[in-house]
Amino acid sequence: MHLTPLDWAILIASLVFCFIIAAVYTRRASKGTTEFFVSGRAMPWWLLGTSMVATTFSTDTPNLVTNLVREKGVANNWVWWAFLLNGMLTVFFYARLWRRSGVLTDLEFYEIRYSGKSAALVRGFRAIYLGLFFNCVIMASVTLAAVKIGNIMFGWSRPATVFWCAVFSVTFSILSGLWGVVVTDLVQFIMAMTGAVAAAYFSVKHVGGLSVLLANVSPQTLNLVPDFGNWDLTLSILIIPLTIQWWSVWYPGAEPGGGSYIAQRVLAAKDEKHAMGATLWFNVAHYALRPWPWILVALCSLIVYPDLDSIRQAFPHVSEELIGHDIAYPAMLKFLPAGFMGIMVASLAAAYFSTIETHLNWGASYLVHDFYRRFIRPEATERHYVAVSRIATALLMVVAAVLVFFLVTARESFDLMLSIGAGTGLIYILRWFWWRINAWSEIAAMISSFCVAVGLFVAKKRGVEIPTHLSLAATVAFTTVVWVIATYVTRPAEKEALLRFYRLVRPFGPGWAKIREESGVGPSPDSLPHCLLGWVLGCVLVYSALFGTGSFLYGKTAQGVVWLIAFLISAAGLAWLLPRIFGAASDKK
Repeated sequence: MHLTPLDWAILIASLVFCFIIAAVYTRRASKGTTEFFVSGRAMPWWLLGTSMVATTFSTDTPNLVTNLVREKGVANNWVWWAFLLNGMLTVFFYARLWRRSGVLTDLEFYEIRYSGKSAALVRGFRAIYLGLFFNCVIMASVTLAAVKIGNIMFGWSRPATVFWCAVFSVTFSILSGLWGVVVTDLVQFIMAMTGAVAAAYFSVKHVGGLSVLLANVSPQTLNLVPDFGNWDLTLSILIIPLTIQWWSVWYPGAEPGGGSYIAQRVLAAKDEKHAMGATLWFNVAHYALRPWPWILVALCSLIVYPDLDSIRQAFPHVSEELIGHDIAYPAMLKFLPAGFMGIMVASLAAAYFSTIETHLNWGASYLVHDFYRRFIRPEATERHYVAVSRIATALLMVVAAVLVFFLVTARESFDLMLSIGAGTGLIYILRWFWWRINAWSEIAAMISSFCVAVGLFVAKKRGVEIPTHLSLAATVAFTTVVWVIATYVTRPAEKEALLRFYRLVRPFGPGWAKIREESGVGPSPDSLPHCLLGWVLGCVLVYSALFGTGSFLYGKTAQGVVWLIAFLISAAGLAWLLPRIFGAASDKK
C-alpha cells in the first residue's frame, strides 16, 4: 500500500495536534497525582464517556471482530456482546458507589472496604498483578495489532513498529496526564469512527454493494445468533457468554462491578450524576454505535480473501508468523482511495494511542499510588510522585514491547485475558453488597484463577487442545469454589472498617443489614427497584439498537421496525427513570 502526500499530511497533522494537546496540559498534570491520574475530579460525563469508548476502540478491536466473524460468523461476537449485561450493572449499580467512595484509584478501595495487613497485601499484590503483568499483556496485544497493520500495509518489521509505537506513546503519556489523555481521546474517537465508517463504505463498494455482499455470504455467517442445531457452537459463543462469562470474568473495560480505567474515569467525574452518565454513554457507544462498520469489513473480507492462503498470495511480504484471520481487516484497507487512506491510517494511529495512553496512565497509577507511595515512599512530595509516575509509564511500555514478541493473534490474546480473569468477577459484584467478603477472598480468587489460566495456556502451547468455553467454565467453577471457601475460613474485616465503609458509600440491599443498623446513618440513598429497572431498560436499549441496525442493513425491514419500537420504548423508559434516580438520591441525602 502506498501513502500519497495528502495521506501523509493528514497523518502528520493528526499526530502534531495530539502533541499540542499534550503540551498544553503538561503543567496542569505536573501539579500532583490527583491531577495526573484523575484530572482534579472535574470532568463532565460526555468527555469521560467518550474517553472510555476511545480507549476500548483500539487497533486490535477491529482485528478481533474480523477474526471472530471469519471463524464462526457474526454471532461469534456474543463472546463480547454479552459483556453489556455487566456494563449496565456498572451504570446503575456501581458508578455512583465508586464516585461516592472518593478514592484516587480503585485499588485504594481495598483499604477502605477491608482492614489490617490482608487489605494492604491485596492492594499491593493487585497493583503489581494488574498494573504491571495484566496491563502489559493488554498493551502487548494492542501493539501486536499495530505490528500486523504496519506489516501488511507498509511492510514494516515487528521491531520497527514496536519501537515507534513505544516512543510516541510514552512521550505523550508522560507529558499530559489524564487531562491530556481524555481530551485527546475525544478527537481520536471522532477520527477512529470516521476511519471505520470509511473502511466499511469502500469495502462494501469494492465487492459490488450491500446486495452483492449479502448474496455471496452464507446465511449462517450473517446470523446474529448461532444455529441452535449446532449445540457445541451455540454453547461456546452464546450460552456460556450469556450465563457464565459476563458476570464471572474480569476484563478491562468490562469489569464486574466496574474497575480499572472505567473506575478511573468515574472517579474523575464532577459528581455522581456525571459518573453515571459517562458509563451509560460509554455502553451505548461501545456496543451499539461501533460494531457494524467492523462487521461489514469482516464480511467483505470473506469474499475478497476467502481463506488464509488468499491473504498470503495478496501480501507475500507479510511474515508467516503474523498470518491469521485477524489480519484480514488491515488487508481490506488497500481499497481505500487517496485521502481516505490517510484518514484511515490516522484513525488507526488514534485508536492505538488512545488505548495505550490510557493503559500507561492507569498502570502507572497502580504502581505509584498503590505500591510505591503506599509501601516504599509514603512521605514524599507530590512533585516526586509525578516524576516517579512518568518513569513508571516508560518502564511499562518497555515491558509491553517485549511481550509483543510472544503473542500471535488478537483472538489468542483475548482468550488469555478472559482465562486469567475467570472466576473473579462474582467477588467484584458482591463485595459492595455483602459485608462478609474479605481481602483473603480476593487473594484466593486471583491466585487460583491465574494458576489455572497459565496452566491451560501452557498446555495449549504444547499441543493439548482444550475448547476455550470448557476451559473458561472449568476455571470459573474452580476459582469460585476456592474464594467462597476462603471467605468462610477466614475472619471478616474489622467491625470499625465495615462501619466506616458503610457510612462513606452507603450500599443498599440485605447484605449490609447488620452493619446498617449499627452505623447510625440510615438507609442507602439508592433504590434497588430503580437500579434493576434501569439495568433492564439499558440492556434493551443497546441490544435493540445493535440488532435493529443489523436488521436494516440485511434488508429485513419488518424485523428492523420491531427492534426500533423496542429501542424507542426503552429510551422513553430511561428518560422517565433517570430523573427519579437522581431525585430520590438527592432527597435521601
